[in-house]
Amino acid sequence: MSPIAQPNLPNRLDLPLRLGALLVLVTGLGLGLFTLSSALGIWVGAWDWRTGLGILRMANTAGGYVFWGCLVVGVLLALLSILLTHSDKNRLVGYILIGVLSAGAGYGVPESFRPPEGVNYPMIHDISTNTDYPPQFVDILPLRGDDSNSVVYGGAENVTAEELAALTKEAYPDLRERVYAERHADVYRRALNAVEELGWEVVSADFNSRRIEATDTTLWFRFKDDIVITFGTRSNDVVVNARSTSRVGVGDVGANATRLRRFFALLDAQ
Repeated sequence: MSPIAQPNLPNRLDLPLRLGALLVLVTGLGLGLFTLSSALGIWVGAWDWRTGLGILRMANTAGGYVFWGCLVVGVLLALLSILLTHSDKNRLVGYILIGVLSAGAGYGVPESFRPPEGVNYPMIHDISTNTDYPPQFVDILPLRGDDSNSVVYGGAENVTAEELAALTKEAYPDLRERVYAERHADVYRRALNAVEELGWEVVSADFNSRRIEATDTTLWFRFKDDIVITFGTRSNDVVVNARSTSRVGVGDVGANATRLRRFFALLDAQ
């Protein structure tokens, strides 16, 4: 009597390997597309930033588990398919790679909106280098909708002008007025060049009134934040102040401060 034939191990693992690779692919793509939908819905007008932010929060909550699950399972499946010289190993590894990369993007994008470890940004969205006499918006005002935040400094419901000034100085002590021993025309030209290099939309630029107003649109949520830059005089020096404020939301996770830092870095580098 011949011995009972035992199933070949690679053949027995063929279906689980294929199903596992497909599961990693579908799960990873699902997270990636879900995260992308938070912004895509805003871009096409399907929903507003509040819904988009809610989707991003859900993606952030589940993203870590999904990504690490896809990574661990994917690596094990890929190693098995290679060690067992699976006939379709290249396709399976490709599925796994796409799934893991998609899950990584779906997890990484929400994480990028988190503040760095140990950093707690104040719940403010109006940042000025001069908190005593903040630059005032003029030409941008008609572009701000009825639902936009107040442009009155300290006009938000959660802070007064004094509290806003104190929080700004505590969180961003480096953001202060800049003084240049140069001609007004030269500083103004450099400032306008910096605004254009940053890709802000120039709303008005009037050298005679010593003012530049611009709008910066964020990539992901298409938030529109407004900036005003003024050029004063102190003795023979030019004093530059800038203010950046969000049209919507309460806290900005440091976005307006970062925007002003980038502007002054370019201004000083020219």
